[in-house]
Amino acid sequence: MSAPVLHVAGLIRHFTQKKGFPNPVTITVRAVDGVSFDVAEGEAFGLVGESGCGKSTVARAALRLIEPDQGTVRFRDTDVRAARGPGLKALRRKLQMVFQDPYSSLNPRRRIAATLTEPMAVHGIMRGRAARERAGQLLEEVGLPPAALDRFPHEFSGGQRQRLGIARALSVEPELLVADEPVSALDVSVQAQVLVLLRDLQQRRGLSFLFVSHDLAVVRWFCSRLAVMYLGRIVEQGPVVEVFREPLHPYTRVLRDASPSPDPGLRAQLPRIEGEIPSAANPPPGCHFHARCPHVMPICRTQYPSFRDMGGGRQVACHLYDN
Repeated sequence: MSAPVLHVAGLIRHFTQKKGFPNPVTITVRAVDGVSFDVAEGEAFGLVGESGCGKSTVARAALRLIEPDQGTVRFRDTDVRAARGPGLKALRRKLQMVFQDPYSSLNPRRRIAATLTEPMAVHGIMRGRAARERAGQLLEEVGLPPAALDRFPHEFSGGQRQRLGIARALSVEPELLVADEPVSALDVSVQAQVLVLLRDLQQRRGLSFLFVSHDLAVVRWFCSRLAVMYLGRIVEQGPVVEVFREPLHPYTRVLRDASPSPDPGLRAQLPRIEGEIPSAANPPPGCHFHARCPHVMPICRTQYPSFRDMGGGRQVACHLYDN
């Protein structure tokens, strides 16, 4: 694989909170605990896992919407964490995000024209009539009429608002889009339309994607490679086709088998995982999945497995593959 457009290595982000009264105790939540991956030029890379596994925190930390505690984040040859002032502003133009909730990510008091033209003005791309014309072109590109420029966010449906969020991200001509659950708040039919739009934009503009989702069916269709997260860490990584054909990690296997299939002939009883999801504030020793794993061994309870290269671009963190 050629040099990645985005390189993330050893990313860590912990949060602290106080609990208890009248003598509060400080608790550390290990939201992201050493995550590493690369996104290639023009690639859609998926980051999947259950709610609370830390995938959205990874996406925001990679863009420095929240500051990482440790780790390396590089966009091409630029150190994202070290960027300051004009350098950081230039990175903001190249790295854009599409948020999960299209309504809360849009200012309800601003017309769409202002929402789309302000980023152009901030980054010195264009202003005035030229910016408004460009905003109208962006609306057409995402499937909305230019007349929508004079309307407010509440006048649109959920799917239309997500299209507006995508148009805003495109207004500064980015090279990488981070899509954080971009279709999870939409109806199924609208999800398909937005996904087709994103795929079309990727092909026409040559965009790279970091696509965050809990829906394996969506990732399977949209992404070429994926990483599976569990409790703040990546447990498996590889090409989408290979991971779905033969999952290596027991957790990935459960996720795949639990993903609904539209083919009645392939339907089977959904797998059950024993035990509760551990808390990121108090992760179990050893492999974090050992309390729910059907293949647990004594070593799993005491030692976290190292990340092993299995060939063919596949890596897994599981003691089943210890030699």
